[in-house]
Amino acid sequence: MKNDSMKQAAQVVANLQPALWACANRLHVCKIISEFTHELLLAPVLEYEEGGWGYYRLTAPGALVATAALDTKESTSNPDTQSSDPITYTFRARILSLNHWYIDKSSLKKSSGAIDSLHFILEFKDLLNISTSQLPSYLEEITNTLYGSTYMMANHTLTSSDLVNAGYQTLEHAMNSGHPCFVANNGRIGFDANDYRAYAPEADAPIRLIWLAGHKSRTGYAAVDTLPYNLLMEKELGDRTLTAFNKVLKEKGVDTADYFFIPVHPWQWYNKLAMVFAPDIANNLLICLGEGPDDFSAQQSIRTFYNLSHPDKHYTKTAIGVLNMGFVRGLTPYYMDSTPPITEWIKSAIAADPYIQKLGFTLLCEVATVGYRNMYYEPFGKTSAYNKMLAALWRESPATVLQPGQQLMTMAALLHIDFNGNSLLHELIKAAGISTTDWLRKYLQAYLTPLLHCFYEHDLVFMPHGENLILVMENHVPVKAIMKDITEEIGVFSYKEEIPEKGRRICVTVPEELRALSILTDVFDCFFRFIGQILVEHCDYPEDKFWQLVAATIHAYQEDHPEHAEKFEQYDLFAEEFILSCLNRLQLRNNKQMVDLADPAGSLQLAGMLRNPIAVYKKANVSFSHA
Repeated sequence: MKNDSMKQAAQVVANLQPALWACANRLHVCKIISEFTHELLLAPVLEYEEGGWGYYRLTAPGALVATAALDTKESTSNPDTQSSDPITYTFRARILSLNHWYIDKSSLKKSSGAIDSLHFILEFKDLLNISTSQLPSYLEEITNTLYGSTYMMANHTLTSSDLVNAGYQTLEHAMNSGHPCFVANNGRIGFDANDYRAYAPEADAPIRLIWLAGHKSRTGYAAVDTLPYNLLMEKELGDRTLTAFNKVLKEKGVDTADYFFIPVHPWQWYNKLAMVFAPDIANNLLICLGEGPDDFSAQQSIRTFYNLSHPDKHYTKTAIGVLNMGFVRGLTPYYMDSTPPITEWIKSAIAADPYIQKLGFTLLCEVATVGYRNMYYEPFGKTSAYNKMLAALWRESPATVLQPGQQLMTMAALLHIDFNGNSLLHELIKAAGISTTDWLRKYLQAYLTPLLHCFYEHDLVFMPHGENLILVMENHVPVKAIMKDITEEIGVFSYKEEIPEKGRRICVTVPEELRALSILTDVFDCFFRFIGQILVEHCDYPEDKFWQLVAATIHAYQEDHPEHAEKFEQYDLFAEEFILSCLNRLQLRNNKQMVDLADPAGSLQLAGMLRNPIAVYKKANVSFSHA
């Protein structure tokens, strides 16, 4: 037993090898420099240009070699050897559209000491507007992000070429870079090292959910009209498990009709619910029923599960009290009863739109919810983390929309670079056997065009980043897109009477001048900016050709919908420039609650302006004579 314990203890740090740690830090510091410079937090100085590259120097303000010298044995034994020279980084880079810094990672050098992400944050902290009280927690998120990178390096051997023909869940778990903008994007503060291997998406370990029974005096169930509670439980659990769960209740001496069943994340049960909800458990208001019958797979968002045993069953999304990328990932029971009405409106207004149907754009709707209220914590308000500990929702499965010959792929995969430095996007285009231009045209038609229509026709915006989109592929080419996280991450800019009163939380007030940022920031800056680099770096494809294609896609939509001509001018996607909305500045300001969800527009961190790469193509005279 002792040997087994020692082996387990050593196993959780097996990925922390010097070469892997050095590689992860080099990649990560390049990302920090690129993104913080993009957000105008850092200002590298150009020293000279050669061969299309700029050679830059970045000097830490007031940080001395003494900080970096902590890496050396000499500094430990002889502090007098520490120099007073400032710490500098040098590298070569190309500045692409949208002030995107494409850094040659092999060129990065530091004047003294190892290249280390934590040192870098400490060296430049005075420029980052991060408080002393926030800094340790932010550093922990950086450390955890690096830990995850080394885990991926040590355990994931599939190359981009291998992934071209991989299944949906294999691709989901092979993603190694997290959100492309955030530099602290895999913090997961709350997981211990064993939890990481049990619950992190990249660990790809099957998970059984734990089920609880919540007394109806505390628990609410809501669903679309076609999915009453008993029907959902039959679909998700089956007769055998339902019988076993009801037996548990009967043995407790309670009436089974007085309870709703609630799926919970195992981590949440052991780390939060079993103790925080102890009074309710002791009084049989909350009863543990045991594990469910199906194996689930954690998705990139960590709290959403794909059913491995029965892929046609619903996704299940649960609350989990883990801090990750600016939020504790709870779910509030107070919003649960508003989710089905929002779903019903989306299905009638958007999914039934003939143009949306023509494009094949599919919305994975949240069709049922359950939430439990802990009365001890209710006085502290709906925004308290203690009031977001026990809720769940069920979302439609993408497996139900596939046709023969089609495959699913997370859109995040388009930004995937394997640890050999090869691009999955490049491999997909090669495997498709068509020109890069034709591939990109089809992709933009599947992804960008429906977003334009929802914006201009329905005043509806999404959070359309890579993890939130699923691409439907045929012969390695995107043919349509599937959007998820519908009810939590959408906004409607105009008051619509047809939205049920309970669902009107999605009606948001956003200043007119910021509305177009839902495309210009969320699509152009937070996703297309990175595709542009991959096309340049890996596909030998000029980025101006990509932006021409983006412009042509918008022009084609506008020609199809002349009735929105006034809106096209009012919310002009061809404006010369647009304001820079900064995601890392949000997290640096408050890494525990980076956005006020009641006023997301008011939480924005805005800094400077970005030149719009499609402004030059405002006139619809774009041609593509060469592939």
